[in-house]
Amino acid sequence: MNLDILISGVGGQGSVLASRALALAAMEQGLAVRTSEVIGMAQREGSVVSHVRIGEELYGAIIPDRRADFLLGLELAETARALNKLKPGGTVLAGTTTIVPATVQLGLSTYDREAITNYIKKQAGKVFFLDLEELSRRAGHARTGNVVILGALSTLPGLPFGPDQMLQAILRFVPGQFLELNRRAFETGRAAMEVA
Repeated sequence: MNLDILISGVGGQGSVLASRALALAAMEQGLAVRTSEVIGMAQREGSVVSHVRIGEELYGAIIPDRRADFLLGLELAETARALNKLKPGGTVLAGTTTIVPATVQLGLSTYDREAITNYIKKQAGKVFFLDLEELSRRAGHARTGNVVILGALSTLPGLPFGPDQMLQAILRFVPGQFLELNRRAFETGRAAMEVA
């Protein structure tokens, strides 16, 4: 079994934690894993793409174009930017969160949410849009979108581990005082997929 998962967002959204939790969950099932992070500008709100490759005969840590089974997008434009990695028929979990770049704030470019959303719908095999900001607030903290989206992912077929294994892997990376918060965020993501 081979599985490629790409996580796309901006600095500060927790894509690296999400990729490490997925990798740990797979390793604890005895599977080979390779991961990589591409961090643009290496600062908060710079582009971040995390690659998680699970299975045998992995010849590199970077997912080749048109090979990702799942694309988890923590920010809308970053989701669209990463679509070249998604395989035909692949599944996208796209957060509707928008972080407007400085060029837009300065009036030098535009950020057309509707056009970006339509582009994602057209390009993706299957797509689920999640309001990660609202779901995170419902869970108890605005900065839990990465765990919410992992909870949503855990409801989809094709993963080599169950939701309990994924949650336990997440909690291994979380400080003790935030364990219950992250449990709620994970379950909030799972519940959101029941109505998606």
